[in-house]
Amino acid sequence: MTPRIVVVGSVNLDLVARVERLPSPGETVGDATFARVPGGKGANQAVACARLGAETTMIASVGRDAMADEALAGLRGAGVELALGESDEPTGVALIQVDAAGETTIAVAPGANGTLETFELPAHDAVLCQLEIPDAAVLAAWEGCTGLFCLNAAPARPITVDADLTVVNTHELEALTRRDGLVALTLGAEGAVLLDDGEEMARAKPHAVEAVDGTAAGDAFTACLLVSLLEGRSEEEALTRACAAGALAASKFGAQPSLPTAAEVDAILAG
Repeated sequence: MTPRIVVVGSVNLDLVARVERLPSPGETVGDATFARVPGGKGANQAVACARLGAETTMIASVGRDAMADEALAGLRGAGVELALGESDEPTGVALIQVDAAGETTIAVAPGANGTLETFELPAHDAVLCQLEIPDAAVLAAWEGCTGLFCLNAAPARPITVDADLTVVNTHELEALTRRDGLVALTLGAEGAVLLDDGEEMARAKPHAVEAVDGTAAGDAFTACLLVSLLEGRSEEEALTRACAAGALAASKFGAQPSLPTAAEVDAILAG
């Protein structure tokens, strides 16, 4: 059965400068190229879920401005059902620098994302949240969830929800106030581990790829892990697929344009 996932999260327009190397504080680096790309952790994960085969609904807030249409283009293109609120605040923006090795610096101006408050959840098998929206919105999604609740606890901040599945990196793990249930810990080039009440249940390493842009690698990982578990795959297989999805996303430029389909994940695992 096709998984039904509701994503409650952020929608941004990414303003991306590609540079040979990231500047040091106070330094200007020239010869950059510029692109405007749909992004936001919530929107990225919703697009990824849809491309991986899930029926996906996105609950979010955008501004009444020209940037909203640009920011929503990737969601619409992926066939994500939209349940949007409109705000007097501008649509969220992320200022991103990407160097030749795929390393990034990101500054987010949340804008309308910070106004997301009340909403109704449609029928679902899982609800997926991140922390680019207010605590109140995350708590409302958790309290209204009747299926599996997944939290990608990024950007790092303490929040008390009893998630069935939590996805974090090592920095974000330190900010968690609850570590029970399944916790997927990403380890960069070392892959990821899946912990159950602190006990290692599975471990996987990503396929080697040429890194181009790591902006949405974590979003691809999170979405693929959730979709794979909802499809009934084993924890080890789900983690392996998630690492493959993250690697594929890091091998292409842009957040949503880099997100892989299920067929692309199958292909890299078969190769």
